Amino acid sequence: MQHCLRRLYSTIPEAAAVARTASTPRAVRLRRLRLHKRKHAELPVESDATPEGLTPTELARYKRELAKGNLMQKDGRDLSEKEWLDRLDARRSRVRGVREVVTEDGQKEEQVVGQKVYLPNILFRLVRNHTPPGQPYNPYEATFRIPQSVTKTDVRSYLLAAYGVKTTYIRTDNYLAPLLRDPHDYSFKRTTRMTYKRAVVGLVEPFYYPQAIEDMNKQQREERLAWLERSFRINYYQDLRQGALIRMSRAGSKGWKWRTGATANRGNILRIIAERRAARERTILETKNKIQESRTPTSEVATA
Repeated sequence: MQHCLRRLYSTIPEAAAVARTASTPRAVRLRRLRLHKRKHAELPVESDATPEGLTPTELARYKRELAKGNLMQKDGRDLSEKEWLDRLDARRSRVRGVREVVTEDGQKEEQVVGQKVYLPNILFRLVRNHTPPGQPYNPYEATFRIPQSVTKTDVRSYLLAAYGVKTTYIRTDNYLAPLLRDPHDYSFKRTTRMTYKRAVVGLVEPFYYPQAIEDMNKQQREERLAWLERSFRINYYQDLRQGALIRMSRAGSKGWKWRTGATANRGNILRIIAERRAARERTILETKNKIQESRTPTSEVATA
């Protein structure tokens, strides 16, 4: 079971490697394009990894370690890119919290260090990936809204332990709520409800987010809405909520009166307003014409 849950970075599919390259932060992508003396920042269509599997960041790290002489072995030979990547992936794929001990009979076994923790008290909200217009949905990425106290290691451990999801990379960013003026002391405060942390997780196995209702055809939309109504009674609870609001309005207002007839619909209200406005314009125009007609004989007599 432990071997099934290990993450092997060097064996990820090519599509997952392309997704990892496409999700590179914009600032990093622009810096790499400047290094290659390119003017336009275009989205990558293929993986930027080397034939040995090293990403540009890992390749730069390998060159730094090689220049420092940290990769020299006892026989005087330096580690190759493939050997260095295998060593790095072995460290990344290790099962944390487990160590290898030797028993009395000389056999090796893995022993858990510390205490196991079950049922974490954190919430991971799965949301749809951001897809620019005209581009296909990326199934090798998953986007979560997580608490601000959760780190990348926590995300990796949570998905691996709770769901057995293998991850290739994790990118996080914080969204801060806008500053709003407090009407009591006129100070600017930030609402906590709109502040959240986003985690974009690279997946080894593709995952397709359920299709939105707006993107379905008529038959699929009707079936989806019928299933939602059977499962969650959305329309039923909306009617109950509307009835409760009406009862609250009647109980809290002294001169409340139910509107019926022509004023019960917003469209009818707008139509009545338009008719009254047109009638007013006609009355003004008729009055203007009468005034002009009444002034015409007087002006002719004065001229004579």
